[in-house]
Amino acid sequence: MSESGLCVACEAGGVAGAPPAAPQPYPYAQPAPPAHAAPPYAPAPRLPAHLASPEGLARAAVVLLGVCALTDVLSLFAGYTMLGVANRMVDNPGFVTQDEVDRADLLEAGSGLVQTLALLASAVVFVIWFRRVRINAEVFRPDGHRMRRGWAVWAWITPAVCLWFPKKMANDVWAASLPYGPDGSPRRAPRTVMNWWWGLWIATLVLGRASGRMYIRAESPEEIRQAVVALMVSDVLDIVAAVVAVLFVRRLTALQHEKAHQGPVAPYQAPVFR
Repeated sequence: MSESGLCVACEAGGVAGAPPAAPQPYPYAQPAPPAHAAPPYAPAPRLPAHLASPEGLARAAVVLLGVCALTDVLSLFAGYTMLGVANRMVDNPGFVTQDEVDRADLLEAGSGLVQTLALLASAVVFVIWFRRVRINAEVFRPDGHRMRRGWAVWAWITPAVCLWFPKKMANDVWAASLPYGPDGSPRRAPRTVMNWWWGLWIATLVLGRASGRMYIRAESPEEIRQAVVALMVSDVLDIVAAVVAVLFVRRLTALQHEKAHQGPVAPYQAPVFR
């Protein structure tokens, strides 16, 4: 296979209109050949991109996302306990002891701490996986990325831009990772799971922070009850978001795995009958 993407036999004057030779898989963990044209969106990075399997990172991300969902279940239990105490404080204030309030509050705080630790662990592994699939996508399509690969990390921790830069990169990675169809063109794959992943991530980010502030600022029993309800809604949304994130990780990893084993493919040209 030459750098132009055409089979050697065709370039050497082989049979006219013959389909290209069977492609060889991309070699994992090997440097990719240099791009033959400058990318139209962003300058080429200094270090050459190379393929590496994202499957191990994907499995770790899936496990940690599952742990996050379990911590959300624990938080729901803590919220249910606190909600019961808050309801009794509103309806019968004299029948609630301070010890009951303190225990419920401690359970709520403890579940929140566990949630935060699980979220941080899963976020680190997810970002490492995201960077890996971004580099792989650069091998598949060097000219198909609007942002430098460094943003695969910085986009998540930079204020303001974290609300749209990662999704912008994910769109490019998804398009570059589509396997080839029989005619040599990229196969279509709906982006539904990716769009839902991003929408739910933004929703949990906004609702989680808002409900957390409500709980911290709550003073009266009624305010506590409202804040706990908001926290429980946020927990349910977190569980759904974690499930969709798992589907997104698995789907994009599967696309890249299939395309890596296809290797570079030249567009199929139907034979011309004369």
